[in-house]
Amino acid sequence: MRRYPSTRELTYAFGPGPLPSAIRALIIANIVMFVAQLTFADLTSYLGLTPSAVVRQFRVWQPVTYMFLHGSFFHIFLNMFALWMFGTELERMWGTRPFLRYYFATGLAAAGTTVALSLLPFAFGDRMYFANTIGASGAIYGVLLAYGLYFPRRPIYMYFLFAIPAKYFVLLMGAIAFYSSISGAGGGVAHAAHLGGLVAGYLLLTGVRVHPFAEVKYRYLKWKIARVKRKFDVYSGGRRDDWDRRIH
Repeated sequence: MRRYPSTRELTYAFGPGPLPSAIRALIIANIVMFVAQLTFADLTSYLGLTPSAVVRQFRVWQPVTYMFLHGSFFHIFLNMFALWMFGTELERMWGTRPFLRYYFATGLAAAGTTVALSLLPFAFGDRMYFANTIGASGAIYGVLLAYGLYFPRRPIYMYFLFAIPAKYFVLLMGAIAFYSSISGAGGGVAHAAHLGGLVAGYLLLTGVRVHPFAEVKYRYLKWKIARVKRKFDVYSGGRRDDWDRRIH
C-alpha cells in the first residue's frame, strides 16, 4: 500500500540547494576581497580594471582581479546571489573545472571588451579609458546566458515579482546592456562588460563549447561505428529486395 507523506513530513527548499565547491570558493574569495577593500583604501584603484593602467603601466593582473572587487554591500550581494542561483546547477552539470574555465573566460572577455571599447576614438571611449571598473557582473552575465540556454523555460522572477522564462530574461538583459553601452546610460554601471560576458558565453557554448574535445571524440566514435558497419556489412534499411544482404 502506497504511503503518502503527511503535512508534517513535507519540506520546503529555496534556491538550487547547497553550494558546490567552485561556487563556494568564488563566494568566499569575493567576500574576503570586499572586506580587504574596506580595510585598504587603495586596493580598489590598484586591482580594479582601469584600461589606461593596463595599457600604459602594464597592470596585466587587473582583467582578473577586478572580478573579485565590489563597490557596495548591495553590489556584492546581488552578484553572489545570482552566482548561487544560476551557477549551482551549471557546475553540477559541467563539473568544477569546466565551470571555472567558463566563468573566468567570460569575465576576461568582459574585461577585454571594456579595454577594447576604451581605445575607440569616441567620447565614451575617453570616459572608459580612465574609469575604474569592478565587479563580477561580466562573468555573472555569462553564467546567466548559459542558464538561459540550458534551461530556457525555467521561470525567473524579475525584481522578485514577474515570472519570465529564462531565455526571454537573458534576451532582455542583453538588450538593456547593449542599449546602455551605446547610449552611455546607466549611471556608471559597466554595461560594456556585461555585454562582453554575454557575447563570450554565447560563443563558448555554441562554438568552442565548454568541453572543446567533446566534438572531436564524437566525430571519432561516429567514424569508428561507420567503419564497423562497413566491415560487417550492416545496413540500417533500404529497398525490399536487399533482404538477403541485411543481418537479421
